[in-house]
Amino acid sequence: MSVMIFTLDEALNLPSCLDALTWCDDVIVIDSLSSDDTEKIARNRGARFFSNQFAGFGAQRNWALEHTEPKHPWVLILDADERVPTELAKEMTAIAHAELPGVGAFRVRRRFYMWGRWLKHSSLYPTWVVRLIHRDKVRYINRGHAETQTIDGELRDLKHDLIDENRKGIDEWFERQNRYSRKEADYELSQAKQHNGWFDLLSRDPLRRRAAIKDLGRRVPFRGATYFFYAFVFRLGFLDGKDGLMFCRMRALYQAEVELKKFDVNRQVNRSSSNRPA
Repeated sequence: MSVMIFTLDEALNLPSCLDALTWCDDVIVIDSLSSDDTEKIARNRGARFFSNQFAGFGAQRNWALEHTEPKHPWVLILDADERVPTELAKEMTAIAHAELPGVGAFRVRRRFYMWGRWLKHSSLYPTWVVRLIHRDKVRYINRGHAETQTIDGELRDLKHDLIDENRKGIDEWFERQNRYSRKEADYELSQAKQHNGWFDLLSRDPLRRRAAIKDLGRRVPFRGATYFFYAFVFRLGFLDGKDGLMFCRMRALYQAEVELKKFDVNRQVNRSSSNRPA
């Protein structure tokens, strides 16, 4: 199995990510023009290193699949702040050696850690992400600040969790969310006339259900406050204590940012229209 790690200035996170991949004989780092020691760390630990201008998560993943020549059919997609526990590594290694002609990808639950602890409830666990893919059966599409994928074949679930830990601190987190909220606002404005069917809220597929919840969340008033109530009360974020409270507030601020940036764009458009001569 091959592993692809996507990076941008990840000198802090990359060592622990790579140290958890000693079982893999083909580790590929795809960098977005970092200015720190990301490349040095990757090469010193034996990873193959590639650099490409970032044009969206989906576009970067497609570029990697098409230009880095992964050695194995099955590819694990990682960010540098993620770690693969031993149990998950064993499960994926078994899959990589099995005959699965009709399967295109596997999704995995992600555990989010911050301030040195797992924020089980306030991070809305279990959050499912498609990460173990067949290199010939999956391609990606940019979607706001993130991406979605098309899969040629069956999508299955992995039993063990992936670890995601924020180690860069709150200032970097807010800087990143500021960039993401702009991309998300622009994407939502471009998709304003489209929406998922409400029946997807009851879907047994967690990816479809998550997409429907996000679609509903875009349309409710007082978006930040609504998200806080959903995460802290309805999804039991309060069980994570003060850490959960603060994290729910952080995520609610992100949602409010998206709403405010959409409002700002619409106001600018309306002003331009009203100032045009009759």
